[in-house]
Amino acid sequence: MTARVLVVDDLPTNVKVLEAKLTAEYFTVITATSGAEALVAAKENAPDIILLDVMMPEMDGFETCRRLKADTETAHIPVVMVTALSDISDRVTGLEAGADDFLTKPVNDITLFARIRSLARIKRAIDEWRMQEETYGQLGVSGQGGGLDLTDHPTGSVLLVEPDEYVAERVSGVLEEDGQTVSCVRTSEEALGALTQGFELVITSLYLEDSDGLRFCSQLRALEEYRTMPVLLVIEPEEVGGLAKGFELGINDYLVRPVDANELKVRVRTQLRQKLYRENLQENYRHSLSLALTDDLTGLYNHRYLTAHMDTALRRAVANGKPLSVLMLDIDFFKKVNDTHGHAVGDQVLKEIAARMGRSIREFDTAARRGGEEFVVVMPECAIDVAANVAERLRQVIADTPFCVGDGQEVPVTASIGVASRQGDDDAPDTLLARADEALYEAKRQGRNRVELEPGANAQSGRVANG
Repeated sequence: MTARVLVVDDLPTNVKVLEAKLTAEYFTVITATSGAEALVAAKENAPDIILLDVMMPEMDGFETCRRLKADTETAHIPVVMVTALSDISDRVTGLEAGADDFLTKPVNDITLFARIRSLARIKRAIDEWRMQEETYGQLGVSGQGGGLDLTDHPTGSVLLVEPDEYVAERVSGVLEEDGQTVSCVRTSEEALGALTQGFELVITSLYLEDSDGLRFCSQLRALEEYRTMPVLLVIEPEEVGGLAKGFELGINDYLVRPVDANELKVRVRTQLRQKLYRENLQENYRHSLSLALTDDLTGLYNHRYLTAHMDTALRRAVANGKPLSVLMLDIDFFKKVNDTHGHAVGDQVLKEIAARMGRSIREFDTAARRGGEEFVVVMPECAIDVAANVAERLRQVIADTPFCVGDGQEVPVTASIGVASRQGDDDAPDTLLARADEALYEAKRQGRNRVELEPGANAQSGRVANG
């Protein structure tokens, strides 16, 4: 996964070296040489992550980070401080200023790239929720979500997975002194059982009696209810270079033994604060979404919401210089389903189509029922070739399994799908939907149960049709 990275350092040599490394890994790089420049660049360029030097004249990295986090426009952007400072006190100061991580030079490149991708994934989900909030505002629906308050001292329930009783006792004492509630277990099996009691955060040692922390993390991420659970991994100093695998498997943060009490408190507070922020956005999503914005049969967004969301998504895509694709799906011969089996069965088919769509698209895509048997999927940061592959997967999911509609009835259903992608900065929602609609009708003309790309799309970029 790529990301837009803002590199901030007052030394041109450092900027050029880091820019070259990041560009080689297919990141888009923006640069700034001072804290003041960084504040402007963060607003104008909407980076996915900021790599911030600490020792800069006039405004150091600590103050720059504080100002970034104090601004509602930039508070949600992850900040990683990359510096020659190595004292624990400096690291704690950086984390207290709002930094998501504090890396001491020389930084292992693989670990740094993995950390960037990990934080960018989290930010991408937050960006989608924030974009939905903006859409609600356009529709006159007031949001209830709060911002990221760095002065807040959040407390929560922590599950500590640690086989060493002495270490577990010490860590528990530090966290309980900070207001956290801590439960300790020794093995991953015990931890998986204990999670049903409800926790806000998991801290796990890399080495467990029956497994290891990375395998335990992968088990957590495989379970739907724990995919967003914050996880801190505790490692030995010599294992820092191997953190890349941990970030790939979904850990949110890490601590190095011997664990400093102040750093432990700050990292736990940071994860709890960010979890609360994400939950506030999600709660806002649930409360702000009224029946006026959803289709009461399928539970998907309706045409009114789609129109506003398309406008928001297109403006965001233009501002960030990123692609945006749209799928338009129509059920083949749906009138025949209604005429043969009745409208109640037709309604069941529509609801099942919506459910299969939800399982086939990405979590930050937006599905809507445009009307009748026609559906639309808005796919931010998605090029047309990727969108075509998603559309083909969705077509197969619909066509390959008959729809069970009660009393043992199985109704075969297929769908035709048109795919279009943003072509320029002047694209409007209506024109983008019109091109997707034209592609959809071409799929109908070509025999139905197939995917077609918009007119003029490069055939090599992902034109898909049923076999």
